[in-house]
Amino acid sequence: MSAPASDDLPTGDLPAGDPSAGESSDERRPEARQYEPPPSAGKLLFWILLFVTAALAVVLGGVYFA
Repeated sequence: MSAPASDDLPTGDLPAGDPSAGESSDERRPEARQYEPPPSAGKLLFWILLFVTAALAVVLGGVYFA
């Protein structure tokens, strides 16, 4: 018994990652994926300053309580 040809399969039964899929899904075409934009410079600077402040508080607290 031979396996059916891929042309005989219904659209929903196509193997995952098949570029010849009947419907153009974003999951099957990586070049069409939309990613969120990068953070603005102000927001990035805020998170960096917050991290540095927290690290400084930990270090100074360790020195004070030691």
